[in-house]
Amino acid sequence: MGQQVFVCEIDIDSLWPEFSLTDVVSPTGALVWITGGREHEKGLVGLGEVTRTHLTGRERFSRAQRWWARESQQFDDPTGALVAFMSFNYEPDRGDSAVIVPQHLLRRDGNFVSLATVSAAAATSPLQFLENLRQHRETHSRHTTIEWRDGALALDRWQEQVSRAVGRIEAGALDKVVLARSIVGTADAAIDLGWLVTQLAQAQPSCWTFLVDGWVGATPEMLVRRHGPTVASRVLAGTVKRSADEFIDGDLANRLRESDKDLAEHEYAVRSVADVLAAHCTDLDVPAEPSLLRLANVQHLATDVTGELADDVPAVALAGSLHPTAAVCGTPTERAAAVINELEQLDRGRYAAPVGWSDAHGDGEFGIALRCGHVLDEQQTQIELFAGCGIVAGSTAESERAESEAKLQAMRKALTP
Repeated sequence: MGQQVFVCEIDIDSLWPEFSLTDVVSPTGALVWITGGREHEKGLVGLGEVTRTHLTGRERFSRAQRWWARESQQFDDPTGALVAFMSFNYEPDRGDSAVIVPQHLLRRDGNFVSLATVSAAAATSPLQFLENLRQHRETHSRHTTIEWRDGALALDRWQEQVSRAVGRIEAGALDKVVLARSIVGTADAAIDLGWLVTQLAQAQPSCWTFLVDGWVGATPEMLVRRHGPTVASRVLAGTVKRSADEFIDGDLANRLRESDKDLAEHEYAVRSVADVLAAHCTDLDVPAEPSLLRLANVQHLATDVTGELADDVPAVALAGSLHPTAAVCGTPTERAAAVINELEQLDRGRYAAPVGWSDAHGDGEFGIALRCGHVLDEQQTQIELFAGCGIVAGSTAESERAESEAKLQAMRKALTP
């Protein structure tokens, strides 16, 4: 028999007032997947580590699934409580992917809270264990300032590349390409990751706040969720900033809904997801018109695609089949990828790639790592932030610059002491 997994359900009323999963994330981090804000919080926090693996290559998704299927057999886990957190690299042979199994898994869905622990013996007091974590966590940032600089490309150079991409599109070489840029921040002291995920989770309750192996963010885009036979994907493409003025904000939203450019960009992204899921699903529901998703700093055109699985394909395999979508690469995919490699001049790492979790039965959730950053050093004083823009016919360098700044603002604001 493998290592024992002890599961304890916890009465939320026995925890501290206004309990949140983020309360137990230390300054040096944890494994985090949270949505809903404090009022409707749902998600997972992994603490400690039992085992991990790092993968690369085109087979990284299938190898991750095979590794986790094998490792999960090493645990005596009758309720299937354990999950593996996963963060994949964007390009097959550039960087690596991580799969990590935590020693403690804190799970919350509304008022339901549980703690699963891999241990030789049951924890004597789960409540005391959590209280100790809360008391030892520093609850405020230790840095006071961050200085920002351009990342791989200077901003004016990136805008030139956007104009070049528009020229390729208008010449008929491709329909859409996503060009990303980065900025690098240097703090005067260590960035408190527990504090950072708290800020993100509170400010972006409609997103999925994540922290896996140094990559942290709040993504609005669910690449794929599998729960039993049901799968779902939220597709976002087409973006406009928010305004503090309610009238202006509504006008911006109406313009987004009526924009031929943004509607075309959105249609490419929806089609790329629906075509993949159609190979595995029956009763695929693809709404004819997008809805509007309002976040704290931007508004998106959004389409929620749902279906029922016709086979037993796990969430990890679905994520691998979907990546990269037109929302983060472009269309046609191969042409867009070639233009990205030529013009972007950026190592995306795990930006714009799947991040999330999977259980041993193949269920799980994988978002696209957007609105995110990567901690660059062990001292946690440097962080690189990423933002990408979908370039289509009619795009302009100035409008894409404004969109990228709006997208970067989610992380920059969360990092402000």
